[in-house]
Amino acid sequence: MIADWMKPAERLKAYTEGRPIDRLPCVPIVGNTAARVIGVKVSELRNNGRLLAKAQVAAYHRFGYDGIRIFTDLYAQAEAMGAQVRCPLDETAYLESPAISNIAQIDALRPVDPLKAGVLPEHLDAIARTLEAVGKEAPVTGALTAPFTNASFLIGTENLVRLTLKKPQAVHRLCEVSLETSLRYAEAMLRIGCAPSLTDPMSSSTLISPRQFREFSLPYLKRLIDSIHSHGKPITLHICGKTHPVWELMADTGADCLSIDNEASLSEAKAKVGNRVRLMGNVPPAAVMLQGSCDEVRSAVRECVSQAHNSPRGYIVASGCSLPTETPFANIDAMMNAVREIGYPVNLSGPVDGNAP
Repeated sequence: MIADWMKPAERLKAYTEGRPIDRLPCVPIVGNTAARVIGVKVSELRNNGRLLAKAQVAAYHRFGYDGIRIFTDLYAQAEAMGAQVRCPLDETAYLESPAISNIAQIDALRPVDPLKAGVLPEHLDAIARTLEAVGKEAPVTGALTAPFTNASFLIGTENLVRLTLKKPQAVHRLCEVSLETSLRYAEAMLRIGCAPSLTDPMSSSTLISPRQFREFSLPYLKRLIDSIHSHGKPITLHICGKTHPVWELMADTGADCLSIDNEASLSEAKAKVGNRVRLMGNVPPAAVMLQGSCDEVRSAVRECVSQAHNSPRGYIVASGCSLPTETPFANIDAMMNAVREIGYPVNLSGPVDGNAP
């Protein structure tokens, strides 16, 4: 196996500055798979900052990837605002019921104090512990749910999409209160020294049109990202599913990097917005990382690199979304080994089989 000769923070800084590096940065987006690394149940991480940090630090050391994201699920902010979240013993939490059922209740919603509300204090504690453990050698980000997506958890996705057509001002009121919670949570992360990482799955073109994105997602994303930039931190924006109709709008948010889902084409994203933002993605998390063989992982990594390694603003090899909890460790190792074999400058002519050195 080829060994790294740079630490992640060193590699990313050199890459950004155009200096020599050993390989492309690589981020298999490890979420609750981290529980498997230390042998605990998924539900044990969500409300235990010490354990969440321990799991994520252990996963980073185990696999040697280039960025740690403190994350368990998308619902922490909405739960703090009144949504009901169900936490199965050993599976990812899911939304059981939104905070409100109709627009008459919107004015009762309040932005929350992330130092006191729900599981947010524990996640901030996990961020602080992770930064203390490995923050000098590896980038650490905290998962931040974007305002439109959080609004969908407050009133329900179907309700929210319907309201964009029938009661747009109600949607704006929901997005405003969500934005304020996001700003407060981001501010708390930034005070610790951590850059937020934005996730906005409900802004996917699978669910809403580009026109709806422009009205209900873009303004709030831009205000949030501008606030984060005012603290001197870069930010990555991830939107799941089909996004090619809104790539230019995603770049208009001011995000520094776009995380592209595996449903989209990296080569097309490179052609459309690669001169404006760094790209990240998009090895399929389920079909390849969870269900594929090590050789299939290597082939998928090579395909992604072949499409995007020469993107003008740079490229980070990554899974298309968070890895499923049961992703085999061997496949994560295969992903990391593939980028080591490819090296930098990129060489895609080497062996693909699992017996490669």
